[in-house]
Amino acid sequence: MAKVSALQTARYAYTPKKPGVLNLKPESIQLEFGKPTKAVSDQKELSELFKNTYGKPEATFVKGKNPEVKNQIRVGVILSGGQAPGGHNVIAGLFDGIKAGNPNSKLFGFLNGPSGLTDNEYIEIKDKYMDEFRNTGGFDMIGSGRTKIETPEQYAAAMDTAKKLKLDAIVIIGGDDSNTNAALLAETFVAAGMKTRVIGVPKTIDGDLKNDQIETSFGFDTACKTYSELIGNIERDANSAKKYWHFIKLMGRSASHIALECALQTQPNICLISEEVEAKKMTLKQITDYICESIVARAQNNENFGVVLVPEGLVEFIPEMKSLIAELNDTMAHKADEFNKLVSFEDKKAWLKDNLKPASYKTFDSLPDAIAAQFLADRDPHGNVQVSRIETEKLLVTMVENQLAALKKSKKYTGKFSAYTHFFGYEGRCAFPSNFDADYCYALGYTAFLLIASGVTGYLSSVRNLTAPAKEWTAGGIPLTMMMNMEQRHGTKKPVIKKALVELEGKPFKEFAKNRDTWKVKTSYTYPGAIQYFGPAEVADQTTKTILLERGKGKVTSAAKTSAKTEKASAAKKEPAKKAKAKK
Repeated sequence: MAKVSALQTARYAYTPKKPGVLNLKPESIQLEFGKPTKAVSDQKELSELFKNTYGKPEATFVKGKNPEVKNQIRVGVILSGGQAPGGHNVIAGLFDGIKAGNPNSKLFGFLNGPSGLTDNEYIEIKDKYMDEFRNTGGFDMIGSGRTKIETPEQYAAAMDTAKKLKLDAIVIIGGDDSNTNAALLAETFVAAGMKTRVIGVPKTIDGDLKNDQIETSFGFDTACKTYSELIGNIERDANSAKKYWHFIKLMGRSASHIALECALQTQPNICLISEEVEAKKMTLKQITDYICESIVARAQNNENFGVVLVPEGLVEFIPEMKSLIAELNDTMAHKADEFNKLVSFEDKKAWLKDNLKPASYKTFDSLPDAIAAQFLADRDPHGNVQVSRIETEKLLVTMVENQLAALKKSKKYTGKFSAYTHFFGYEGRCAFPSNFDADYCYALGYTAFLLIASGVTGYLSSVRNLTAPAKEWTAGGIPLTMMMNMEQRHGTKKPVIKKALVELEGKPFKEFAKNRDTWKVKTSYTYPGAIQYFGPAEVADQTTKTILLERGKGKVTSAAKTSAKTEKASAAKKEPAKKAKAKK
């Protein structure tokens, strides 16, 4: 084993807390079924596509009898998609559950994502190796990948591997696309008469894989705390130097959950929410005006500094940009061979002038060449523009600089503007999981084992009541098809798990909206600091503000109130000294 830090050694010794029912002996935990379910939309199409796995009931684990858990089983596990803190603990919970059921059961880790299943590349996970990764970040235990199992050849290869290893089940740990893969694989296996069951586990730091049954996806808590620490550090620096505006792009392509959570934790001057931009049909010019309003107002208070949070997917929600991206995706998908022959940016731009609608080309032509070129970079696995590579934060800085220059010319602005840009993404994906994520992930893994042992397939591991202490959490499973709809992919409609976007009528957004006008002008920064692993539960085990607000158990503490409390406490400390001095 490689040398490890003192923190890593201490984390090895951490025992994750589990829902009360999971502390029973495995054979005393029984699956209780509820009512049949249906998909969120497109029920007819999905019921036809998933003839064997559609409409299954929700399930919850309760005290009872389940002698089948003692059967010897063979299980494969896959880490799929981008990294998220806590993945190793899902595997640890799965491993410990399997071994608690029957010490002779085996767990195989497929290497480098779903391709490990199709290519039959795996390792057997044993005690010593498992213990090297408990409560640690990253996916380096078995690696991850973004391969989609969707062709007849891939399905055949997956079935061949499952037969060779005599697998009773496969657990796929991933986000919405990965768990769509899990649903399709479960359906394929049942249709082929195979015994191999498929269970999913909800993972994504973006926070967009959730619903009433999946309160949060794992990794979101740790990633947001990591980003919020960095944002808080920058806020403190900005408030110290008092001369820079920091534009910070945060992960979250399809949803702005990370940006919203970080805003609730740090109270920046501006936080853009993509879903609101789309709902209000805000143009790039209107967004620029909104940011400039804050800059001008703060300059009047001699505060030529500030912090702006930008979700990485923002450009897809700005109407003119959304139209451009959609048209680029379709045009370049249908004419890929023709476009890929072009080399220079000038040639590509000329080609687009002939192949895009005039309105879309006008938008493309208005962008700085360096930014426009990013729209034409290599596509993602789904054939779409790689939005994370578009430097939206730099685009906004350019737009703001131009607008402020015009305002200065008209003498409506006399301040100074100097900007720095940042992109916080990879900094949070492999962090040591917070106590919450360590506990939650372990419970998800253990629950996945119990779902396997209970004989179900096509389910997503679910642990709920997450704002309560871990012992009060409930464990169970929900059918993957329940979360699905039909969406346009590569020019055709395909079944996918529906992403959960920020709800503008939801409590977290409303709490943010209630406070942002104050934050826009007044320096109201809060500094969360580093993730704490030891200490009182309210410090070490706290979860996100998002989930607390959603469950009606949280609110933002205003900087003014915090400052008042600090001043009151400081005055209280000084009072005895004053009295002593007066006595002398």
